Formats: sequence, structure tokens, C-alpha cells
Amino acid sequence: MQFDENADLDTSEVQDVRGSRIPGGKATVGGGIVGFIALILGLLFGVGPDQLGLTEGTQQPRDSASSAAQVAQACRKGADANIREDCRVVAVVNSVQDFWRAEYARRGGRYADSPTVMFTGRVGTACGSASAAVGPFYCPGDRKVYLDVDFFNDLRTKFGASGGPFAQAYVVAHEYGHHIQDLMGTLGRAQDRRVGPGSNAVRVELQADCYAGVWAHHATTTPDERTGRPLLTRLTDEDIRDGLNAAAAVGDDRIQEAIQGRVTPESWTHGSAAQRQQWFYQGYRTGDMAACNTFR
Repeated sequence: MQFDENADLDTSEVQDVRGSRIPGGKATVGGGIVGFIALILGLLFGVGPDQLGLTEGTQQPRDSASSAAQVAQACRKGADANIREDCRVVAVVNSVQDFWRAEYARRGGRYADSPTVMFTGRVGTACGSASAAVGPFYCPGDRKVYLDVDFFNDLRTKFGASGGPFAQAYVVAHEYGHHIQDLMGTLGRAQDRRVGPGSNAVRVELQADCYAGVWAHHATTTPDERTGRPLLTRLTDEDIRDGLNAAAAVGDDRIQEAIQGRVTPESWTHGSAAQRQQWFYQGYRTGDMAACNTFR
């Protein structure tokens, strides 16, 4: 996975509040085993923490000007994204949104931007206050993606994924898949609180995986709006394998087997390892949003 070294990164698409303090309230979910159980309950790679009633208040993140300024200084070029993890997040966000803007324009529509908020510890959102333990998530209340970059290490150490830059890109692209669902009006189907292999909750998550694959299909041919050249210049078979491996690592069956020693499909919220791989690859193979109808 390689970015155009001379490309200019747009850090305005990422709000960096790492190290800032959220006034008032308590963390939504504590660290350690409590937070890990929250992951098992279905917040991993999901939508806002209010889905499971694990919120306390509706605080908004306070801007951290100094932190944001540091990222703006450090993440200027594609070359920075090739060596720094937080700059890679910026570049992936830029690439993903470049694609969806172009796709919406091609279809005669207009894409609404969604910033990614990088945080540490916990963060206040329009969906409630959440700790980093809930994993990456999308909040439809403020249409933002929330990400603690330390999760990428957890993906390897706690969930057994092989890791790699594209595994991280898959995580980000999946969350923007939820943003697309929000814009299209399909995200709300997961709010019926039903779980299980055929539930809307699972179908929503699998569709977000598929949308992530659609972006990956077009990533190296989508021109960056600032240069006219693709921001992502190289994506190898090994990168795609890393993405598929990450998708499998966070399958409900894999997590349940690791934590409780048995698989209970009736409680699934995100789909099995095989399903997550299948739908990501479906999007990657076809490059077509229409091929992502998991509700059919």
C-alpha cells in the first residue's frame, strides 16, 4: 500500500482531539474486561454507542488546537502517510472521500463530507460519551467517524489479525460505509434491536464491509481533487489479504469462540468471519454499490 509521495494531504478532514479532556460526565464504558465485553456486544466497527444504551450524556468533543496543529504540520505529504500511522489515517480518509464524492457526482448526487475524529481515552459525541474500548464507530447524530488509532494495535494483539497498513485502511473505509448508509437512509434499519445471522444489524455491517471493498476497487484510479492523480498509487494482493484477514478477525464467531469457547449465532450483530470476508471481497471484486444489497 503506497501513497503518492508528492500529494498534499488535507488534514481538515480529520479532527484530532487526542490528549484533550472532555468536561463533565464519566466514561461510557470502562477499560479492561468491561470494555472488551462491550466490543463483544457489538460496537466493534459499528455505529454510535447509543445503540446498546451505553451512553451517558451528549457531550461534544472539545477541539484540541495544539494537537490538531501538530498533525497539520506532520501530515503534509503522501510521503508522511507512508511512514506515520496517524498521517496514514488522514490519507485514507482523503482517498475514501475523494472516491465517494466522485461516485455521488457520477450518479447525479452530492456527497456530504464526514470528518474523522481521532481521540484517546474517551470522547463525547452526539451519540453519547464513549471510551476507546468500544472500538471505531460512526455517529449518525453528528455524521462523524470516531477512531482511537491504538485500536490498530488491538486488532493484532487481541483479535489476531495479521495487521498491515491496509488492515487499518479497511477499518476506516468500513466506517465510511456506515456514513454512506446514513446518507442513503439504510443505516436506521439496524435500530430495531434485533440480533442474529439474518438480522438487520448484521446486514448493515456486512453492507459497510462491501462498501469498503468498493472503495478499495477504485482506490488506485480515483484522482485526488488537489492533484488530479490518485492519492493511493499501489495496492497489492498482499494488502487485500490483510484486509480480508482483518475482516475475518472481527467476525462474531471468531470473537465468541475466543472469549466464551463456543459460537452463539443467535446473538450475532456483525456477521461471521466468512460473511465479512465475502462481502468485503464482493465490493472489491465488482466495484459496484449495487452489488452490496445485503438486504435482498
